[in-house]
Amino acid sequence: MSLEQLNIPPLEVWAGLECTVNRVGDRYFDQTERNGHATRISDLDLFAELGIRAIRYPVVWERTAPNGLETADWSWADERLARLRSLNICPIVGLVHHGSGTQDTSLIDPQFPEKLAVYARAVAERYPWVTHYTPVNEPLTTARFSGMYGHWYPHGRDALTWARTLLTQCRGVALAMRAIREINPDAQLVQTDDLGKIFSTPLLAYQAEFENERRWLTFDLLCGRVNQEHFLWEYLCRFVGVDESELKWFLDNPCPPNIMGINHYLTSDRFLDDRLEHYPPHLHGGNGKHQYADVEAVRVCAEGAAGPRKLLQEVWERYQLPIAVTEVHLGCSREEQLRWLKEVWEAAQSLRQESVDIRAITAWSLLGAYDWNSLVTRDAGHYEPGVFDLRGSHPRPTALAQMLKDLAGGRKPDHPLLEIPGWWRRPERLLYPPFSCSLNAEQGDIATISPSDVRPLVIAGATGTLGRAFARVCEIRGIPYRLLTRQEMDITNPASINRALIELKPWAVVNAAGYVRVDDAEREADACLRSNAEGAANLAVACANLGVVLLTFSSDLVFDGADNTPYVESSAIAPLNVYGRSKAIAETRVLESLPTSLVIRTSAFFGPWDEYNFVTIALRELSAGNTFVAAADAIVSPTYVPDLVNTSLDLLIDREFGVWHLANQSEITWAELARLAAKQAGVNANHIEARPLQDFGFAAPRPSYSVLGSERGVLLSTLDDAIARYLKDCEVPI
Repeated sequence: MSLEQLNIPPLEVWAGLECTVNRVGDRYFDQTERNGHATRISDLDLFAELGIRAIRYPVVWERTAPNGLETADWSWADERLARLRSLNICPIVGLVHHGSGTQDTSLIDPQFPEKLAVYARAVAERYPWVTHYTPVNEPLTTARFSGMYGHWYPHGRDALTWARTLLTQCRGVALAMRAIREINPDAQLVQTDDLGKIFSTPLLAYQAEFENERRWLTFDLLCGRVNQEHFLWEYLCRFVGVDESELKWFLDNPCPPNIMGINHYLTSDRFLDDRLEHYPPHLHGGNGKHQYADVEAVRVCAEGAAGPRKLLQEVWERYQLPIAVTEVHLGCSREEQLRWLKEVWEAAQSLRQESVDIRAITAWSLLGAYDWNSLVTRDAGHYEPGVFDLRGSHPRPTALAQMLKDLAGGRKPDHPLLEIPGWWRRPERLLYPPFSCSLNAEQGDIATISPSDVRPLVIAGATGTLGRAFARVCEIRGIPYRLLTRQEMDITNPASINRALIELKPWAVVNAAGYVRVDDAEREADACLRSNAEGAANLAVACANLGVVLLTFSSDLVFDGADNTPYVESSAIAPLNVYGRSKAIAETRVLESLPTSLVIRTSAFFGPWDEYNFVTIALRELSAGNTFVAAADAIVSPTYVPDLVNTSLDLLIDREFGVWHLANQSEITWAELARLAAKQAGVNANHIEARPLQDFGFAAPRPSYSVLGSERGVLLSTLDDAIARYLKDCEVPI
C-alpha cells in the first residue's frame, strides 16, 4: 500500500536552529547567544518565508530555569512560541540540547530524569498547545562526548560513565514524555540521534559490529528492546557494570518515538583500519586488543559513502516507525551544502516510493553553528554558515534558503551546480589507499554525471593570477568551468563576447581579466580604460542579454585615502590615479547595464600559487639575506587569494549582487606586512627597510590609507590566520 493510500502527507520541509547549551568545566557554551537569536525575534519571520512546516526549537532547561522553576523566566519562550504559532509553524520543542541540565544536576545524577520531568511538565502546562517534543537531543552522541571522550561535563572517560550518562538521558526522555502526556495525551516524541555507520578491515569486523549495534541504543532502550537477548546486554551488565534493573526499567516503561529523528553527517561514517602504516600517527588508536586508525569512511571506502538512502532504509527495517531526517548539514562550500541537501531529499523521496514512511527533511542549522569543528570545547569563533549567514548586520539568506523555498513549494531546485555529484561522490575524496567496503556499502550509489554535461562557469583572464586561481578552486570544488584567453574571448570586443557565451552557454561569468599595471596606466590611459571599463561594461551588456550572472572585480584604489577609518561599500569614491578611475567607471557601467551583477572590491593580493605577490617576494628576498624595501606609510588590507576566490564563488552562488568588499581583516602598512609574514615564517626581518611612499617614485599616486571594511558582511578571516594558511599551503619557492 502506498503512502498516499495510507493518507501520509507529502514529504515536508522542516528546519532546525542550532541551540546547544553544553558545559565544559564550569563554562556554558550557548549557541543562541553566539548566533544572536537570543535577542532577535525577527528571525522567526525570516524562517517563515522559507515555507517550512515545523522547526526544532529550544525551550532549553539551562536557559529558562537555570536556578530552578521558582525563578524561571518564561518571557523569551512565551514571545517566540506565540510568534511561531501565529506563523503556523509547528515547534518541535527541545528541552536539553547536548547539555547536562542545571548546575544542581548532571548526566550522572540519579535524580536527573525526575528533575527533567518536573521541568518538562512545567513546559507542557505553560504551552498546552505544543504537540511535538524532543526532551533530550542525541542521548547517545552526548553520552559519548560527555562520558566516554571527556569533552563535555561531567568529563567521563570510561565505559561505565558513558553507560550511566546514556541511561540517565533516556530515562529522562521517558519520564519527561510521561509528564508532558499527563497534560497533553497526544504529545508526540520526536527522538533524535546520530546514526553514523562503521566499516572496517576484516580483522576489525568484531569492533565494527559492536559499534554498529551500539549506535541503535537510544532507540532500542526507548522502544523496550534491550532485553537479555539483545546484542549488548551482556556487555553492559557484565563488562561495563550496569545493574540489570536499570535496563529492565526500560522494558517496563517503553517510550517509543512517534517519529524517529535521524541525524546523519558525512563524517559520522567511520572506517577502522589495522594497517597503521597508511595513516598519520594522530589517527592511530585502539581498543586494548588491536591498534587501528579511525578515519572518515568516505576517505577510504572504494565504493564511496554508504549514503543516506541506505541508512534510512536500515532505520525503517529495524523499527517500522515514521522517520524524519532531523539534521541535514554539511560544513563546506555553498554548492556542496546544496548537493548534500539534494541527495538526502532525493533519498527520502525514493524510499517513500517504496512505502517507507519518511515524513520530513530538516535543514540544519538555520543560522549556522559556532565552533563545532572543536566539538564546542573552545571559543575560537569558527563559524559555519547555514541557511542564513550571520557575518553581516543581519541574517543574510544563502542559496540554501532559495532551495528550501523551492522544495517547500513543490518545485525542483534548478541550480546547474546541483547536477554535479558532491565531493563525497568524486575521486578526490580518497585521501588514503582505497579499501572495498562492498559488503556494507550500498551498490550503484556513485554518481556518474560528467562535468562536461553541465553549463560551465566562464572565467575571463586565463593568464592572470586571479583567473588561474578561480580555475584551480573550481577544480577542487567540482564546479565546471572554462578559463578563456583573450583570443577565445576578447572582453573589449562585444562580438567576441557574444560568440563565446552563445557557444558555451554558461550560467555565470567571472571577469578576472583586465589591465593591472597601475603605474603604466598613467601613460597608457586609453588601454587601461578600454580593458577595465569598456571590457567590464561589454560583459555586463552581453550577460544581461543572455540572462547570465556576472561577477567582476574592482579595487581599493577607487578611494583617495582621505579617511582614516575603513572604507565600506557605500563610501564615496574618489580615485587618485587612472587605474582607480577605470575601476570606478566599470562599477557604474556594469551596475547600470546589469543591476544584478556582483562587484567585488578587493586589495593587495597574496597567495600560495604565484611567485610574484608581495608576501612571496618579501620572504624570498629575506630568506636569501637580501634587503627588502617596503612602504612605511601606506596602510592597506591585504587579501589572501584562496579566501577571495572561495568567498566570491559562494556569493555568486547565493545570487548576491551590488558592491561587496572582500579583504582579510587588518590595517597594516606594507613594511608591517613584510615583518608579520617574516615573523610567522621564522625568517629574519632585520633586513626590512621601511621608507616613505614618496621614495618609491611611483608614477601613479596611491592613497595613504585604503583599508576595506564592510557594512554588508565581514566574510574573510583575520590576516594572521590567512598568513598562517599561506605558509602551510605555499607551492612556490620562498
